[in-house]
Amino acid sequence: MSLKAVLFDFNGVIIKDEAIHLQVIDEILIQENLQPQGVSKRQAIVGCSDGAYLQQILSTRGRIVSEAYLTGLLKRKAQAYVAKLETIEKLPLYPGVEDLIFQVRSRNLKLAIVSGALGPEIETVLTRAKLAEHFKVIVTGEDVAMNKPKPDGYLLGVERLNLEYPGLNLQPQECLVIEDTPVGIEAAKRAQMQVVGVANTYPFHILQRCCNWTVDYLNDLEWERVQQAYTQKESQPSI
Repeated sequence: MSLKAVLFDFNGVIIKDEAIHLQVIDEILIQENLQPQGVSKRQAIVGCSDGAYLQQILSTRGRIVSEAYLTGLLKRKAQAYVAKLETIEKLPLYPGVEDLIFQVRSRNLKLAIVSGALGPEIETVLTRAKLAEHFKVIVTGEDVAMNKPKPDGYLLGVERLNLEYPGLNLQPQECLVIEDTPVGIEAAKRAQMQVVGVANTYPFHILQRCCNWTVDYLNDLEWERVQQAYTQKESQPSI
């Protein structure tokens, strides 16, 4: 088995935008005559998709959440998020993102994004950051019925990479995932993928318990050690 592809989470790995998301969602809740979320409750669902996040908030407030109602809120949320980004001169990308993408591409590995975020939000950030050309495959929260911690998004990422690159014959075990939350890490693990946890959102020691590798910063990832681990798995005799 060899390493063939690297799948990135988006929020918390590529862009530091949690404050923007929370501000936008709080504004929507106020517009819906609801109180904003408390800090402790926000932390409990970090890593969930926007749809799951809003649905949980609304359900706990006694709202009946129809598909049409939720779709409308998500559309408003995406529009507000993009509008907020337009007011920011320099996007809050995490340090080391561009270098990590260069490292991946220099090793002829394929790239994808698997996120619970909405498509317009991801596309806006990638375009402004001049990173869009590197990600031919993007799986968003709109693409899968079951979001993280279910493995569906990561498995769909493998399917789409195989469609995008005929002959790749990619298997989940040949993927490396970059994640920042226990929910996302669990999803990748359930998809039979190895995971790098970056301590952007949760402390190092929490991620270390459930990841194959844990780093404080993306620049700390030692590619030689990672690729060696895949090579060692390939050379191990079957029993």
